[in-house]
Amino acid sequence: MNSSLFFTCFSFLDLLVELFVLGLLMLVYTRGNFLLVLVGIELMLLALNLSFIFWSYQMDDLLGLVFALVILTLAAAESALGLAIAIFYFRLQGDIFLVNISNLKG
Repeated sequence: MNSSLFFTCFSFLDLLVELFVLGLLMLVYTRGNFLLVLVGIELMLLALNLSFIFWSYQMDDLLGLVFALVILTLAAAESALGLAIAIFYFRLQGDIFLVNISNLKG
C-alpha cells in the first residue's frame, strides 16, 4: 500500500470520527433547541453514511453503497418528520425550545 494513500485513508477516517463526535456533542449540549438536535442527528448520520461509502470503495463492494442509500432515506424521513413536529409545536407554543415539550402529550 502506498504511504500517501495510507495517510489519506487515516485522514479521511479521522474526519469521519470528528464529524460523528461533533454531531454527538451537538446532541448532548443543545438539548434545549429542537432544530439543533436535528442537525446533530443529521451530522451523525452523515458521518456514518460517508463511512459506509468509504469502506465500500476500499473493499470494492456494493453493499456499503446500499446501506448508504438506506441511511440517506432514513435521514430524509427523519428530517421531514422532525420539521413537521417543529412547525406544529411552533404554532402551539410560539417557540421551539424543548423545555415544555411535554405539552404535546395527547
